[in-house]
Amino acid sequence: MRAARVAITIDEGLLRMVDRWVEQGRYPNRSQAIQAALREKMERWKRSRLGEELAKLNRSEEQTLANEPLAGEAWPES
Repeated sequence: MRAARVAITIDEGLLRMVDRWVEQGRYPNRSQAIQAALREKMERWKRSRLGEELAKLNRSEEQTLANEPLAGEAWPES
């Protein structure tokens, strides 16, 4: 994947933590540390959004829909 260079403003405390991760060898540089943190945040957001959407579903309604044959089709006889 191609990378793009961006400039950001970051809280000094957060930057010290990122620098600590780099010093500890957890990441080779600030850029990769920040990318990893952003990637993890985005994955968490996706999972929480999925949970929110699933909570909106009506279990009984979904079960009824799942058991209905498609229009014009019948379930195969066993």
